Amino acid sequence: MLSYSKGAELPLRRETVYESFAVAARQFPNRLALVSRPDNLRWTYRELQNQVDLTARGLIGLGLQVGDRVAIWAASCPEWILLQLACPRVGVVLVNVNPAYRALDLGYVIRKSRARAIFHHPQDARANYDFVLNEALAGAPSLLENDIRLGTNSWSAMLDSAVNLADTVIDPVDPHSVVNIQYTSGTTGNPKGVLLTHFNVVNNAWLTAKSLSVTAEDRICQTFPLYHTAGYTCSALVALISGATFVIPSRTFDAKMTLQAIDAERATILYGVPSMYLAEFDHPDFETFDVSSIRAAIVGGAPCPVELLQRIAATLGSNHVFDIYGQTEASPAITVTGQDDSLEVRTTTIGRVMPNTEVKIADVVTGEAVPIGEQGELCARGYFVMKGYDDDPEATQRAIDNDGWLHTGDLAVMRPDGYLNITGRAKDMIIRGGENVYPREIENVLYTHPKIADAQVLGIPDEKLGETIVAWIRLKIEEAATEDEIRQYCHGKIAHFKIPQHIRFVESFPMTASGKVQKFRMRQIEIEARNLQSVAKIQTA
Repeated sequence: MLSYSKGAELPLRRETVYESFAVAARQFPNRLALVSRPDNLRWTYRELQNQVDLTARGLIGLGLQVGDRVAIWAASCPEWILLQLACPRVGVVLVNVNPAYRALDLGYVIRKSRARAIFHHPQDARANYDFVLNEALAGAPSLLENDIRLGTNSWSAMLDSAVNLADTVIDPVDPHSVVNIQYTSGTTGNPKGVLLTHFNVVNNAWLTAKSLSVTAEDRICQTFPLYHTAGYTCSALVALISGATFVIPSRTFDAKMTLQAIDAERATILYGVPSMYLAEFDHPDFETFDVSSIRAAIVGGAPCPVELLQRIAATLGSNHVFDIYGQTEASPAITVTGQDDSLEVRTTTIGRVMPNTEVKIADVVTGEAVPIGEQGELCARGYFVMKGYDDDPEATQRAIDNDGWLHTGDLAVMRPDGYLNITGRAKDMIIRGGENVYPREIENVLYTHPKIADAQVLGIPDEKLGETIVAWIRLKIEEAATEDEIRQYCHGKIAHFKIPQHIRFVESFPMTASGKVQKFRMRQIEIEARNLQSVAKIQTA
């Protein structure tokens, strides 16, 4: 039997992003739609739709037309949601920009995306965005015409000059047109713009909502950054096409503010990458908050160790733990654990393929499906596959083959029952002395150590072996351990060549703004600390 699975076929939706929201707004006009705790703001669906329409009229007042692109470079805030829904209202494409970007990356994205307007706060505790923007625009032309500063007179002026939509001819928006451009992390080069259509994200949000049984009674606590595809689709859009309440606890993730929001707003659904759950559970005030309202805890965005999934289930007092797997190029969700799955399945797999989705585990060389139980690259096909990378046909061709399969770059194994396990990233694989080593296997062992709170494993250059193994370890509060103690613990649990040669105890890991661990940064740190620059430059066949 080959590693191939296809989800149930359901009729797909044909609305645009705005139209799918408007359906919910008509059905639930008086229900609470948006809560932004940093802004002390609470809007019903009727109030939110009125604000969205006003924002859409303001966009037209700026001279923006169907197909034009505007960038939003901001942390989570009400204006983010307004632009997420207003841009599709008038056929404008929203370009998500990581608020952690500084001049070099920001300038690249503005020019590459051909953005005509940018929306951002003037400054916050992390940066002076006005200064960074001026630096980004210096020395090279761009199409940027409008700099709208959120929370200032420029945003108010845009709304004050809003045109009357009834007096404006707006071309019908094609559901298969691009609605959103998400930029990849750019860890191996310049960021690539992922072109997502209305059809992509509306249906991915709708099928995710069905998989999680989201209803208008739910209150979704937002933790993923809105600029991230999981925040855009799996949390915000899931809520706002379902009639649920979308709760913003803080501008950027803050464990205590998230716990406060869960308690005060009686949140029923909580999203997070593994590091976020760890931060919440390890917060010294965790026991003072009532989190009993949570009926579903969704883990995504990064591989989650079995031990942590089991801890989430135990801590929240239920089996309602869901693991969602996907990537930006897939809008993003591809697989999910199900409502009726056992705790064992929920905590040891990434679930099964979602409806209207095909998955195969392919030989990394031939692209053909491998037998059940064998490791290969996870490939996916369906409505959710991106339109391509913006203005980059070669990269698009590398990611999507001639048969429409999206090559995720993730290594996985399919069980006989169709459930899947991620075994690592093809690019993260360590080749030590000719042996292939997958970091996640070692990380899963380290997570079982009673003193270890979190662990990340990576390879660093070695002149003799090609690569050696390094483990970065964050110990639990008030715990102490030695390198030898950790290595001894690994003996008998994994092969001797998989035991880390080097161990670094740390208080935290380098992370993206969305909470993903940056192993490439850890590798750079190790290379510099161990004076391996010359070894790293050695070329191999």
